[in-house]
Amino acid sequence: MAEWEEKLPPLIREKLARIGKVTPEEKERMKGSEQLDSILSEFYKGQLDSEGLWKRLKEYKEQGKESLLKEAQMKLVDSISRGNAVADFQKCKGGILAIETLKEDQNTSVLELSLNSLEVLQRRYREEMQRAHNALKAKVERNPQLRMEQVKQGQTTVIIQLNVEEAVKRNPEWQDFLSRHEKRYGQEFAKAIERLKTEVK
Repeated sequence: MAEWEEKLPPLIREKLARIGKVTPEEKERMKGSEQLDSILSEFYKGQLDSEGLWKRLKEYKEQGKESLLKEAQMKLVDSISRGNAVADFQKCKGGILAIETLKEDQNTSVLELSLNSLEVLQRRYREEMQRAHNALKAKVERNPQLRMEQVKQGQTTVIIQLNVEEAVKRNPEWQDFLSRHEKRYGQEFAKAIERLKTEVK
C-alpha cells in the first residue's frame, strides 16, 4: 500500500478495496488533490499570498492538470461564509481570481462581479446586525427594567441585574432579530455561493 493510501480514512480505504484496484489516473488525481490540500493549507495559514498560490498552481497548468485549478477554486469558494472576517474574504477572493488567470478559458470579470456582490452582501449582513445591536443597546441603556431578569433558585425567584451586553443578548427582541437576519442572509448567501460555483469553470 502506497504512503498516500495509508493516510486515507479507513472507510475510504475499505471502499477502495471493494471497488477494486484504483486506476493510475485515479491515483494521480487523488495524489494531485492531496497536494492541492497541502498548498491551500499554506495559503489559509498565511504562508502563501495570492501570488505565491498562483506560482505554486502554475505547475499544474504546465502539467496539463487544469481540473485541479477548478478544484482549488471550488475549495476556496467553499471556505467563504457570511461570517468571514473582511481579511479572510479578501484572501479567498484574491486566490480565486489569481487561479482564474492560469486557465485557458478565463471567466475573470464574471467571477469578480460575483465576488464583489458577495462582499456587498457580507457588508450589509454585518452593518444591519451592528445597527440593530446598537439600537437595542441604546434602548437597554435608557431603560433599567430591561436589565432585570428573574431567575429561579430552588423554590424562590430572584431578580438579578444584568450588564448592558448580557441584557441585549438575552433580549427576546434581539433573539427574534437574529433568527430572521440569519435566515434571510443565509438564503441570499447560499444562492450567491451557488451562482459563484456555476461560474467557476
